[in-house]
Amino acid sequence: MSQWGKPLLGLVVSGLAAFGGYIYWDHRQEQAQEKDAEVLVAALDQIEAGNLQSGYDGLAELASQIDDGPSAAAAMLRAGIAAQQQRPDEAAKIFAMIAADEDAPPAFRDLAKLREVAVKYDGMKSADVVAALKPLAVPGKPYFASAAEMLAHAYLDQDKKAEAGALLAQIAKDETAPASLRSRSRQLAGVLGVDAIEDVDKLLEEQGVTEEPADGQVAAEAQ
Repeated sequence: MSQWGKPLLGLVVSGLAAFGGYIYWDHRQEQAQEKDAEVLVAALDQIEAGNLQSGYDGLAELASQIDDGPSAAAAMLRAGIAAQQQRPDEAAKIFAMIAADEDAPPAFRDLAKLREVAVKYDGMKSADVVAALKPLAVPGKPYFASAAEMLAHAYLDQDKKAEAGALLAQIAKDETAPASLRSRSRQLAGVLGVDAIEDVDKLLEEQGVTEEPADGQVAAEAQ
């Protein structure tokens, strides 16, 4: 103790100070998250009540940070409101800012890129659409189906029917995609000459179609 007492005591005190600092930091983080959540909930209440501009204005401060989930969510909401209020340039600018922010969560960045292209699609060159959406239109990625559908239409603009048909067939077979999107993709793939149906019986069942038994089968069952 005479040799190592003071160094050990200093180490313990330093450790306690660091632990206390961590607890204080964690408490402040929790408080900040609660405040962010309150801002988001208040804005969503305004949006649901039809007060889009109030919701938009209320999210301004939180959205300006875009360094974590709540901030990115606030920015996404503001961009969505701008698009709904027929301000596509402003919406696209916010979406592009989120997509380019490396501190934003990857899922938000991918969704922002998808929404940016959707807002600007009519004014974009098909080659630019392809370049923007190819990284997202990969099976297994969270926004594969939506990105692949837009990418397929861009391929059609380039008269690349084979590439478009292959993508549409992938969407039709993706069980995680919305049923309406799968059905739409299946039909367009068929128009392009690509068979996107793997299980006919399952497809009929999903669409509520029951197969009528043949006359011979009915007679056999009656006997």
